[in-house]
Amino acid sequence: MSYRDLLIEVGTEELPPRTLNSMSLALEDLLTKGLKSEDLRFESTAPFATPRRLAVLIKALSESQADKKISRIGPSIAAAFDDSGNPTPAAIGFAKSCGVDVSKLLKSKQKGIEKLAFNSIKKGQETIELIPNIIRTALSSLPAEKKMRWGDSREEFVRPIHWLLLLFGDQVVDVQIYNISSSNKTWGHRFHCNERLLVGKGRDYENLLEKKGHVVPSFEKRKELVRSLVTEEARKASGLAIIEEDLLGEVTSLIEYPVALLGDFDPAFLSIPAEALILAMKSHQKCFYLVDHAGNLLPKFITVSNIVSQNPALVVKGNERVIRPRLADAQFFFNTDKMQTLESRRDSLKKLVFQEKLGSVFQKSQRVASLSKSMAKLLGYNTGQCEKAALLSKCDLVTDMVREFSDLQGVVGSYYAKHDGEPDEVCEAIREQYLPKFSGDKLPETETGLVLAIADKIDTMVGLFGIGQPPTGSKDPFALRRAAIGVFRIVIENKLDLNILEIIREACATYSEISLANETANLVFEFLLERFRSWCLDRKVPTEVFQSVLAVHPKRPLDFYNRIRAVDNFRKEAESTALAAANKRVANLLSKHEDSVRNECCQENLLKMGPEHSLYAAIHEKKVEVAPYYKNGDYTSALLALSSLEGLVDKFFESVMVMDENIALRKNRLCLLRELRDLFLQTADISFLDHT
Repeated sequence: MSYRDLLIEVGTEELPPRTLNSMSLALEDLLTKGLKSEDLRFESTAPFATPRRLAVLIKALSESQADKKISRIGPSIAAAFDDSGNPTPAAIGFAKSCGVDVSKLLKSKQKGIEKLAFNSIKKGQETIELIPNIIRTALSSLPAEKKMRWGDSREEFVRPIHWLLLLFGDQVVDVQIYNISSSNKTWGHRFHCNERLLVGKGRDYENLLEKKGHVVPSFEKRKELVRSLVTEEARKASGLAIIEEDLLGEVTSLIEYPVALLGDFDPAFLSIPAEALILAMKSHQKCFYLVDHAGNLLPKFITVSNIVSQNPALVVKGNERVIRPRLADAQFFFNTDKMQTLESRRDSLKKLVFQEKLGSVFQKSQRVASLSKSMAKLLGYNTGQCEKAALLSKCDLVTDMVREFSDLQGVVGSYYAKHDGEPDEVCEAIREQYLPKFSGDKLPETETGLVLAIADKIDTMVGLFGIGQPPTGSKDPFALRRAAIGVFRIVIENKLDLNILEIIREACATYSEISLANETANLVFEFLLERFRSWCLDRKVPTEVFQSVLAVHPKRPLDFYNRIRAVDNFRKEAESTALAAANKRVANLLSKHEDSVRNECCQENLLKMGPEHSLYAAIHEKKVEVAPYYKNGDYTSALLALSSLEGLVDKFFESVMVMDENIALRKNRLCLLRELRDLFLQTADISFLDHT
């Protein structure tokens, strides 16, 4: 079979930078699936993406589908021929459907019965005939938040299309898509090579654009080139460029040929919070900021241009001129805001709506302060500082700085609190209240920050569940799912011994002015458990391990997690399989007779057989042995200690008839099994580990 490269390039107006790479990868995936669905073989694929083009090179694509052998089975020989050996209508009809004479049919034995059969070869279709439909389907299926129409066409694409390159080997695949006819030509850089370039074959595409077109078409190659150029410019300036992946990806999506340029700003701006300067440079100008080797912000920035200028100093000057007003605004807002203390802004929060049915931000801060104080008391933290931090936590929302730079809420509040002379712990807690902001983000480090972050998240969850507005499907405007994971991470990673259900109920009680649904506390608790389940499963905790702990209804996240770790370790022990099966058997027996032995104790004088005497003695011995482990929350040691019961439990079930006809013996044996099960239930219901 012969093979050729297939090159597809769609030239467009400027594509959305934030989704350029994901669209490129999606197009590659859609084309790959389309080719595979038509049984077309290829060696590999390579995606390309710039602001003005999406392209995919499919290397060594077969020129046609492979021929297929088709076997058809007809009627049995007995039904196909009469007694004289003449074909019956059944045989004639089958032959006709195969397009041959009866004499051309074969015989085939199927499950011991001889039948008529016909074998044929279906010739594979030419790839060049299949390509147009595959490409149309891929382009129409390309995911995009918004699509556009242009001219008088009713077809839609993410941006208007200007050219279509479609090359199979050195042959143009003749097709018209979006009213654009295919060709073997691409376009170079808008400024450095604004002309059409002839592509001889697919594997020439990347080199041609780089050498002649002044375009680096590979997104990944261009991204690494940007990283290298920015790093080198920073080195020349004796600094370190902070290259965040999101910004790097966005900058890569805005250019076709990167040129890094170093600019300066007035060192006087360093008197305002570094976060404000960084945000202005990143968000508004798409610039990279620099720090010295001690981590201090330098009055410099690096911008990445899309052209090789004959006068780069002029380009730098233009960027400096544009960035200065943004920094000047931040400086003005910062200095103006400091004229008023955070505490004096609290009344202004009454005009700021938190949620239509949940009142103002002022009311929220009052509730969070009350909950923070209660939590601090439980944990032995400074209640005054926790309450004060909560009361001041939202005051920066009404400052000019946050109105202009909304991403700085909490951060500038921390600076203003420090300016007002508030304790360092309070200042840092205001900064930490929104942590963690995303998966894997850092957690609060101060005691006050830990309390404030938990209280703020729990208050929001309680309020929204209480008015019947929990997250639904993909809609989660208050990021409650993220908040739930944040609560568990803070509690577990900081080893906070908190009863989360009690905290939720305490939060419900703070909503004295707002009526919440009666089941709010339980609904929030169940929601938290579901998110905790997802978090655990993401960390490869087996479902049955999580379920075994969930069955005993722990209310303390740290305790819950310690039990999970213990059960996960226990299931790897050799004895765990037999003990899990035994616990499952015990659970099944007790489920049918629970009421009859609920308040009964196993009586030693009613034990008749050796194995039940041995198990009874071992259970009472283990109760004493594991008591200190359970008291200290050392569930791993407790389960390992109980694993030695495996042999005794096996002998008990081999020798003792639990459901004896004698009611007294039956009850006593059930009581013995309940005591055995209760030992394990102090950690988890390990019967969930049994898969039989």
